[in-house]
Amino acid sequence: MPSLKDLRNRIASVKATQKITKAMQMVAAAKLRRAQEAAEAARPYSQRMGAVLANIAGAVSGGDAPALMTGTGKDDTHLLVVATAERGLCGGFNSQIARLARDHIRRLQAAGKTVKIITVGKKGNDILRRDFASLIIDRIELRDAKQVGFIHADMIAKKVIGLFNQGAFDVCTLFYSEFKSVISQIPTAQQIIPAAAPAAADAKADANSAVYEYEPEPGEILADLIPRNIKVQIFRALLENAAGEMGAKMSAMDSATRNAGDMINRLTISYNRQRQANITKELIEIISGAEAL
Repeated sequence: MPSLKDLRNRIASVKATQKITKAMQMVAAAKLRRAQEAAEAARPYSQRMGAVLANIAGAVSGGDAPALMTGTGKDDTHLLVVATAERGLCGGFNSQIARLARDHIRRLQAAGKTVKIITVGKKGNDILRRDFASLIIDRIELRDAKQVGFIHADMIAKKVIGLFNQGAFDVCTLFYSEFKSVISQIPTAQQIIPAAAPAAADAKADANSAVYEYEPEPGEILADLIPRNIKVQIFRALLENAAGEMGAKMSAMDSATRNAGDMINRLTISYNRQRQANITKELIEIISGAEAL
């Protein structure tokens, strides 16, 4: 059984940890509001960009469409861009994204496909390199960035497009976590090359109700618009991750603070019981000694 001194030290240690987790919870709560607003503000632009692409794509014949939209015509080599957080202490946020990517990798490998990975964020790289270190061709860390900006998405997109132009892959899929609420973040896989048209049905409806003329030609517009769309989708993923990370961290630190409080209560009860037992033992010894006289 631990001594009274050991219990006092343990209680003091848990109280210090509780102060840290409470402070981290408050910091995450303060950052969450800004991150959530940024993520929600990016969604309409991202969705509208998809609608515009779908609308213009309907006016382009197959031969005039840019390669980023049509792809290479093959499905042999897949590039996975796995975006996670730079830091931990946010519950299962990073592991859920990595699990979705891991399952996708194993399905592709079972189908005989070649897989390449680019990790964005230290934690995703740490998790995936345990099983797929040989598949990771590049790692991008944004630890020094105080706030995620479009410049970071632009840098990642240029690397991905450069690899596509070199013929390094046929299909590119982006993995991130879509922010829903503080306690809900949904791991998501989104194909960005060849560019998908998420709003094709809406664009078709618009095409039936109105006729558009494009200047310059639709193929030229798409050649400029699709790379921008890839940057926008990556930027949105980074913003969704930032909001999800803060939400998950806030929830995890709240649970850690409550658990620390429960542990302090249990240790305090043990301390009081042992202290009372020691006092009782000393009284018994005094009384026994007095009776012996």
